[in-house]
Amino acid sequence: GEYMAVESFNSFIFKSEDDNVKNCFKDVQQQHRQNINNLASYIQDIGGQPQENLGMKGKMAEIKLNMKLGAKVDAARIIEKAIEGETKGVNMAEKVLRGNLDDKSRDIAGEILKNDRNSIEKLKELM
Repeated sequence: GEYMAVESFNSFIFKSEDDNVKNCFKDVQQQHRQNINNLASYIQDIGGQPQENLGMKGKMAEIKLNMKLGAKVDAARIIEKAIEGETKGVNMAEKVLRGNLDDKSRDIAGEILKNDRNSIEKLKELM
C-alpha cells in the first residue's frame, strides 16, 4: 500500500498546477517514503525480505487512477482523490491493527495509521 501511495502522489504532483497543493502532496509522499523505510528496516531486522515494488494489483490501481483523473483535472478533484486514497490507507492500517500482531509490529502499524490520519487532515486543509 505504501508503494501505491508514493506512485499515486507522483501522479497527483504531476497533474497539479498549484504550488501550495504540490508542496502538500510532496510532504505526504515523503511521509509514505519514510513509512516504506521503516517497514523495510523492520522486515529485514526480523529476517525477512521486503517487497520493493507495486506488484500487479498496484499497477492496475495506478492505471485506474490515471484513467479517472484524465488529462486535465482541477485541483479540487485531485485533492479529493488524494483524500480518498489516504482514507483507504487508514482503513487498511486499522484492519492490520485488529489482527494478531507482536508489540513491535503493532507499534509500526499504529505509527503508519497516525501518519495517514495526519495526512488526511493536511489534505483537507487544501479544500
